[in-house]
Amino acid sequence: MTVYEVRVAGRLDPSWSGWFADFTLIPEPDDTTTLRGPITDQSELHGLLARIRDLGLPLISVTPATGRNQEHPAGPGDR
Repeated sequence: MTVYEVRVAGRLDPSWSGWFADFTLIPEPDDTTTLRGPITDQSELHGLLARIRDLGLPLISVTPATGRNQEHPAGPGDR
């Protein structure tokens, strides 16, 4: 399992967290949102990207969080 950080344009309200079950939504100071959480395989990653597309959210980046604590995704206070 790999932890990914997916950055989208705009601020997602915490109420959207139900759409992204195992992901932490991190509002960034530049009016973007980082979704951080575990992805088990490519199929799950594609499903997440399809959900982002279906919501009409502009995708900025998708990055594996290598070299960080992969057991527990960072919360908003951990940045």
